[in-house]
Amino acid sequence: MTDDEFEEFYAHSVKDLVGQVYLMTGDLHEAQDVVQEAFVRAWGRRARLRRDAGPEAWIRTVAWRLAVSRWRRRRRAGEAWRLHSGGRTEAAHGPDPSSVALVDALRLLSERQRRVAVLHYVCDLTVEQVAAETGLSSGTVKTHLSRARAALRPHLTSEEDQGV
Repeated sequence: MTDDEFEEFYAHSVKDLVGQVYLMTGDLHEAQDVVQEAFVRAWGRRARLRRDAGPEAWIRTVAWRLAVSRWRRRRRAGEAWRLHSGGRTEAAHGPDPSSVALVDALRLLSERQRRVAVLHYVCDLTVEQVAAETGLSSGTVKTHLSRARAALRPHLTSEEDQGV
């Protein structure tokens, strides 16, 4: 991919990729940071990226892995802080009340179900593409999609749809 092609790719895909990773992580600022970092890493290998090879999937995968790494670092730091402070912790702030219903509902899913659901329903990837991107079997992807739909249904349907 040439420099101009990469810049065009960035301009046309960054907003969608941030939105997709936001739905996977539930944190807009985190999604913006990790997608930006993924693009920085992609810039260094832009000569090897090809439009027909799905560079969006590469960016999304790198961004997801960066987010998971950050979560792990924060968790370890939090555990170290609790040990150091003798168990004294400050109360955590609840989620922002202006959060979108979809993001709130997605937060109820396991990480794997959330990622699979976003890749399939938001990114429009086929079951096989989701399997390839996540390293899961197609059957496992289908199972996670079914469980995600069942878990999301009561949170994303109106009272009228539920017969209330």
